[in-house]
Amino acid sequence: MTTTRLAALGREEPTLLALAQRLLAVAESGLASMLLPGGEAFAFTMAGQKAPDGSWTLQRRGTSIRYAAITALGARFLPEDRQRPVLGGRTAQEFTGLLVESLPAVTNLGDAALIAWAAAETGHPKLSDALARVEALDEEGRPQYTVEAAWVLSALAAARGTVDVEDRFSAARDRLLRARIGDSPLFPHATGPGLVPWYRAHVSCFADQTYPLQALARAHASGDGDGDPEALAASEACAARICQLQGDGGQWWWHYDARTGGVVEGYPVYSVHQHAMAPTALFDLADAGGTDFAASIRKGLRWMTDVPELAARPEHWEPLILDELGATWRKVYRGDPKKAVRAARGLATRVAPNLRLKLLNRVYRPVAVDRECRPYEFGWMLYAWQGGRI
Repeated sequence: MTTTRLAALGREEPTLLALAQRLLAVAESGLASMLLPGGEAFAFTMAGQKAPDGSWTLQRRGTSIRYAAITALGARFLPEDRQRPVLGGRTAQEFTGLLVESLPAVTNLGDAALIAWAAAETGHPKLSDALARVEALDEEGRPQYTVEAAWVLSALAAARGTVDVEDRFSAARDRLLRARIGDSPLFPHATGPGLVPWYRAHVSCFADQTYPLQALARAHASGDGDGDPEALAASEACAARICQLQGDGGQWWWHYDARTGGVVEGYPVYSVHQHAMAPTALFDLADAGGTDFAASIRKGLRWMTDVPELAARPEHWEPLILDELGATWRKVYRGDPKKAVRAARGLATRVAPNLRLKLLNRVYRPVAVDRECRPYEFGWMLYAWQGGRI
């Protein structure tokens, strides 16, 4: 099945259509291997293990209900006969039912919000129960991490046509909009003080941008009449800024200064940002009637095979897409101990927002590869390229 999004990609750049289709095939095969025995849960990660002959195998490690919910959100766009191999013989709605049943033991707001979002999107009959768990965990007036607050809003936006959530929806929407610092178009790491140490409270990550801009776009699209122009404008401003800052090689950078809207530290560059998270958010913005940032999406996707960080040093070159394993390697990073560059730049920009400490670029070059792969990477990939409202 060729979606509108894939068809548009093929018209603009046929070679990228082939790349996207290749990645989608890797996602489906990879997700099936990430499912734990019993077919009711997904591994937290698949870690690469190198054999003496130089080949790679993957080892399941941990369990993640969060990643399982994201997988359900993406897999629901597949035809039913392709959902079942990914979800242990179940449809996306049936698998979401397992997640809903687990909610009494879920204590993390983000996990609960993703399950409620999946319940809304799959039309699960126990959506109200899922939303009740989100409400119980979302203490009024308490700061939340921005990503999790965004997932709450996305879940409520998806539920609006089925359940009366208007009061909670308005509160979640207002919380995200109030979280911004001054006139900056970017979002901080938390919606209020107390969750992040003072010395890095200004530092936010790429996920702190994509999930709010997606949630606010969805909030606008979920309303009647003219929707929510203020939410759409905030989504547009955030999207425009991260696209303006995008690297020459298509890189979506990792850490930003939420006060100034600048980059604090670019690395790691994550594969999931390139092939899934940026497309997911920017496509949802376009579907909501916002600006079409398809050129930036294509530029980011191209990085998956044209990785300038590795190409600059041929001895470090290796592919990030491993078709036979059903994996994409997780990131390209500096290899600095204990994320030293991020820490140094975070402290430096706290005092002097434009201080870059460029010497660190020469000492710690981004040529290391993190050889693991997580289910949410493929869940969002399916959502990005198989979804769409048009």
